[in-house]
Amino acid sequence: MASKALKRLYLAHGRALQDYLTHKLRDPALAADLAHDAFVRIAERGNAAELSHDRSYLFRTAHNLAVDHIRLTERRRTDLTEDERLADIPEDRPPLDEAVAARHMLARLHAVIADLPDRTRRIFVLAKIEGLTYAEVADRLGISESSVQKHLGMALAHVMQRMKPQ
Repeated sequence: MASKALKRLYLAHGRALQDYLTHKLRDPALAADLAHDAFVRIAERGNAAELSHDRSYLFRTAHNLAVDHIRLTERRRTDLTEDERLADIPEDRPPLDEAVAARHMLARLHAVIADLPDRTRRIFVLAKIEGLTYAEVADRLGISESSVQKHLGMALAHVMQRMKPQ
């Protein structure tokens, strides 16, 4: 674009373009920079003096520059979190001492269950760990439901007695 045509475009629309960008971006300094960049883009077009809609092209160029700037800013933005706020985030796992205590209790429970007579242990595992009903346990082992109940009663009494805090 010839320098006279560019000067004419700047004088006619420079202030309005900057106001438009300031309103859009809420940042007068950034608006001034992008308005300048819009005029540079038009000047780089070279022989565009014959462009019939210079004003609309200028505003569209500025609008595109603003959109590009906003997108770039959004991509670069990282919200910094203060260390104090990070400390308030609960951990997904229990504290080490609780985890150790739970593992110890689980190991004790395994040992207590292992001490049960074989048939009683199998009934306990099927009913209490695998979640089978009394009828399903009885059917699987070929015994009566009352036998399942009797063995479970013995197993639970044994487990409760041995798992008491010492």
